[in-house]
Amino acid sequence: MVNQVHNEPPHNLGLDLVRATEAAALAAGRWVGLGKPMEADTSATEQMHAALNLVDIEAAVTLGEEARVHTCDALRSGQCVGTGEGPTLDLVVDAIDGRNLVAEGHPGAIAVMAVAPRGALWRPSGTAYMQKIVVDAEVADALVPECLDAPAAWTLALVARAKEKDVEDLTVFVLNRPRHKDLISEIRQAGAHAMLRDEGDVTGALLAGRPGTHVDVLMGVGGITEGIIAACALRATDGAMIGRLRPQSDEEQAEVIAAGFDLDRILVTEEIVNTDQVFFAATGITDGPILRGVRYSGKRAESHSLVMRGQTQTRRIIRTEHLLAERTETWRRHIPGRPLR
Repeated sequence: MVNQVHNEPPHNLGLDLVRATEAAALAAGRWVGLGKPMEADTSATEQMHAALNLVDIEAAVTLGEEARVHTCDALRSGQCVGTGEGPTLDLVVDAIDGRNLVAEGHPGAIAVMAVAPRGALWRPSGTAYMQKIVVDAEVADALVPECLDAPAAWTLALVARAKEKDVEDLTVFVLNRPRHKDLISEIRQAGAHAMLRDEGDVTGALLAGRPGTHVDVLMGVGGITEGIIAACALRATDGAMIGRLRPQSDEEQAEVIAAGFDLDRILVTEEIVNTDQVFFAATGITDGPILRGVRYSGKRAESHSLVMRGQTQTRRIIRTEHLLAERTETWRRHIPGRPLR
């Protein structure tokens, strides 16, 4: 049994974790527009890993990105990070949510992570994808598991009633993927607006999960890692998520079933993350709807971050100035002869 006294962080760990998302964002920012998504991801992941190892935690990566993307060895599933001192935690990370956005110089890429006490996070296996719907606190009590199987028009009518809007005034965040062709058609036929994005699942969930944004709901199939990170953030905003596993091939489906998971089971936020003792941190890489991207100026850079704590529902926006002397030398060594931006 976990030692609960040791496992409850004595302070806002988000303020420690944000140093790791800042490090990842500063590394990834050097690759913006260079057309090299995997090199950007490797650089960001290595810097995030190094920064996490300086934090007084004993954390294990619950679910890495290796099931969907060929990444470097750092921050893979099961890997331990931290100094080994302090609270025992589970960690979910995405050094770049939107690696192709970075490669192509598009807006909306972030470095993001969340932690919770050991054993608090859902631990699926066999597939890297899940179907999900995310809403804010206004709709949270109205969101029911049946929404995942209902026509999009039915769910959008439910959201519209809860928000006291017309369906025609709703905006739905959807990843622009072939698998969502029918969903996008349903959304548009219902009269709602489909906001299509090539990447940025976590950003979409943050927008849908907070009142007062221009996004009313997120729908569709996306990454499990991003879903768990988003669920941690929702514990700090009173938003809600429902989700279930969605294998993308017959092989994945067989593996999920062999691992003992029920493909029909629909989970709510509290089952994906079963505690409010969560910490969330994100730093912008490129300009987006929530966070500004990294700005470089000579030997200095500026980053823009969001830190949230579930228990107190504290939300902090942090603007940080960084001295880049050491990072600049690392960049020179990484790409010999590369001119500084």
